[in-house]
Parts: sequence; structure tokens; C-alpha cells
Amino acid sequence: MQVDLDTLRGFFRSAPFMVDLGVEPTAVEPGRVSTQLIVAKRHCQHTGVVHAGVIAALADHSMGAAAQTMAPDGHWVLTAEFKTSLLRGASGERLECEAWIIKPGRQVSFTEAEVYAVATSGERRLVAKASGTMAITKA
Repeated sequence: MQVDLDTLRGFFRSAPFMVDLGVEPTAVEPGRVSTQLIVAKRHCQHTGVVHAGVIAALADHSMGAAAQTMAPDGHWVLTAEFKTSLLRGASGERLECEAWIIKPGRQVSFTEAEVYAVATSGERRLVAKASGTMAITKA
């Protein structure tokens, strides 16, 4: 499936939870997607760092979108399983996620993602790594 940035933005806008979180795609190419989220107080836990669930959701949906770029027409991608490893607390102005396919397939695709916290100074720190198995299903 050919997916350009406008189409990808439409996919994200059609997912209410991604809209609630404020996740926006920033780049796309076959098998690869970049997204970002502007960090707000509502994304944080009691210690002031971004909640692990926000980071996991950002990585999961970005990995699914990366797999969707390689799915055949008339098919959708659904997460079959995913794992998120939190490397350090995430704080800053925004989160950036880079997601890509490591092995595409007809029935499942294997994906990975990295999530970075970006400070107002522009410093970018890796805060999480994720991997996911995406099921390719008929629409």
C-alpha cells in the first residue's frame, strides 16, 4: 500500500486514542514511520516523567503504521504482540518515535521502534525501545 504523509496523518486522525494523546506523524517511507507527541502534564505520572503507557502506545501505533506502509491493498495491520523496554524516565518538550519493519511478511510483519525524549535545548535522549509482531488481515 502506497502511503504518503497526508494519508498517514488521516490514519492517525481516525484513531481516537492517538488523537487524544496528540500523536502526529512527521515522516513516512515504505516500511518506516516517524511520529511525535508534544508532552503535556496529562501525559505524566506523579514523578513528573511521561507515563510508560503513553510511551508504549506511541511506539505500538507507530510500528503498526510502519507495517501498514507495506501491507497489500485491502488489508489492515493489527498488533499481535509487542514489548516495550523503558531505558530511562522520559521528560522534555516532546517525544519522537522512529519505527520500522525488520521483516515484512504476508501474514505477519516484525517491527521495531525507538522513542526519544527531546528537551527544549534540542538534546535528544533514547528513552525506550520496542518490538512488535503485526498481523496482516483482510479489511
